[in-house]
Amino acid sequence: MRRRILLMPLLALALAGCGTVGPDYSVPDSAVARQAEVSRPFTGQNEAPYERAPLPGKWWKLYDDPVLDGLIEKALARNTDLRVAQASLEHARAAMREVQSRQKPSIGVSASPAFGHVSGLQELQPDVSPPDQWSYSAGGSIAYQVDLFGQIRRAVEASRGDEQAAQAAYDAVRVTVVAETARAYADMCSAGMELASAQKSVAIQRDSLDAVQRLERAGRGAKLDVTRAGSQLELLKAALPPFKARQRTALYRLAALTGVVPAAMPPSLLECAAPPRLTRVIPVGDGAALLRRRPDIRQAERRLAASTARIGVAMGDLYPRISLGLSGASAGPFNLAGEPGTFSWSLGPLISWTLPNSGAAQARIAQAKADVKADLARFDASVLGALRETESALVVYARELDRQAALAAARDRGAEAVGQARRLFAMGKTDYLAVLDAQRTLAGTESAVAASQAQLSDDQISLFLALGGGWQ
Repeated sequence: MRRRILLMPLLALALAGCGTVGPDYSVPDSAVARQAEVSRPFTGQNEAPYERAPLPGKWWKLYDDPVLDGLIEKALARNTDLRVAQASLEHARAAMREVQSRQKPSIGVSASPAFGHVSGLQELQPDVSPPDQWSYSAGGSIAYQVDLFGQIRRAVEASRGDEQAAQAAYDAVRVTVVAETARAYADMCSAGMELASAQKSVAIQRDSLDAVQRLERAGRGAKLDVTRAGSQLELLKAALPPFKARQRTALYRLAALTGVVPAAMPPSLLECAAPPRLTRVIPVGDGAALLRRRPDIRQAERRLAASTARIGVAMGDLYPRISLGLSGASAGPFNLAGEPGTFSWSLGPLISWTLPNSGAAQARIAQAKADVKADLARFDASVLGALRETESALVVYARELDRQAALAAARDRGAEAVGQARRLFAMGKTDYLAVLDAQRTLAGTESAVAASQAQLSDDQISLFLALGGGWQ
């Protein structure tokens, strides 16, 4: 009999490797990520500003801007969204360790000293009051659940998928924080650039106003020309406050992103008057690299893996659970502690099986399978969305470069027109209205060029965000 008892746990352990319920995970053949077209070069990467080189992890280093590098370093260390994502990742890791603990034996101990006596009736002496005395009860146990059908293994797989999805979610937040920090910095510098351009236009218009006033006082000009020049000057001055407000709001965004109060931001940052721009061809990689790099795609794929494992967890409820247990105890009066008669022990399997309500069990399995279908759709959507965002960012940036080139040409022509109008006015061949029209056109064109330069910086950052750069 003793040999049979000792053989029972060995038999159970041998049966533990018989199989694992539920499907083994792999990326489905029907997934969009499996299509050959996904891994090909981007359709828009043949434009001049791009090359099929790997995107560096720290893409912002391409700008070679120490101020930007310092702001991003602070954001990665202090950003509140990153702290929340880090806490979620730690929670997922703790949850995985909890599930993994089910694969190990559980140990329990107990001890209970007591002083008193039992009733005489329990001693079969109803007329006698037993004497008071100290007694004790102590024991220990070891239990191990045999994962006969692999339900625990599937639970560990699901938990590991959750942990990996949380890691990908952290990486996605990191990508966003880096991009938004760079965007806020670029916006602040762009506002400074546009403010400087507007101030230049104001200065030019003020000089023009002074000129027509002198002509009017000398009898060579009309009062109407002075009024028109003054109106144009006030119109240009009205454009200055919004740029100053943009500078300040971008600075406050940087404060929030870097985890400090607005008052702690150095005022010297407001002196930036040129947004960061690349002078080299932008590396973009290809579709295959995008799938590996984008954290949101990895997060969706890991969630699909976790959902697939939970099908096995649900199917495990159809089968019995087997636990092996070894327990020992000692109980009795203190004066008999250690005597052979106070000890007890037991060893044996515990089989528990709640006969499944087939309808309820099958419903839980159906729910798990439906979750897999939903997560597969989300995985496909993340891949399609990443490709859409990247292709769109590529074409938007390339076309904005074309627009800037056209605006620069228009600005140069406008500057020539202003010079010509001034010479004609000085020779008395035209009135000052022609000069004002030429100056107004030039001011608008210069403002458009500055706005285009700001848009180019924003488009670059949007492209890097779409490419998923910012984590290693």
